[in-house]
Amino acid sequence: MKKILLGAAALLALLVLGFLAVVAMQPSEFHISRSLAMATPADRVFEQVNDLHKSPDWSPFIKMDPNIKYSYEGPQSGEGAVYKWSGNDEVGEGSMTIVESKPNELVRMKLAFIRPMTDTGEAVFTFKPEGDKINVTWAMNGKNGFLKKAICLFMSFDKIIGGKFEEGLASMKEIVEKPAPRTGDGEKPKDESPKLNESAEAKSQT
Repeated sequence: MKKILLGAAALLALLVLGFLAVVAMQPSEFHISRSLAMATPADRVFEQVNDLHKSPDWSPFIKMDPNIKYSYEGPQSGEGAVYKWSGNDEVGEGSMTIVESKPNELVRMKLAFIRPMTDTGEAVFTFKPEGDKINVTWAMNGKNGFLKKAICLFMSFDKIIGGKFEEGLASMKEIVEKPAPRTGDGEKPKDESPKLNESAEAKSQT
């Protein structure tokens, strides 16, 4: 009986060591990106990203929690603008800060996650002309700690997060490709972009 227990313990130890070795062999960094061509002027799609107040109109992550709370800090748009959110277990809690903004070319954001786990990352949007369209790429870069390496063995972050990027780009495309309303002389154009809900607007002003 003692030999059987020792043999089982040795086997278990080998399995654990094997698992740890496989986890350690996983990439220490990750890169996820999706792209979509949009028939719109570069400045129109650039402002959807550079102005964080517009992100609730197209972000798939915000739509995952209808009761999400979010607020803004810093300038209206561009470098230094901050967006903070707190929601259910799916969206968690964190913030994103624009750290680099090149008009009609690039927007880089620093991501800081608090829930469901503490982590940091980077989101980068690039805008490249392709004929009469703008190719928009949404990318995310970050480091894989031991826990994320282990999770990657059982699920694909590229498939999960990349799928959300595809949803967000599709929503953005629908917004920016919508024809601008025609106006008569002296008539101000109407803002037909989706509005924030009242609670979110109030939150953003605090």
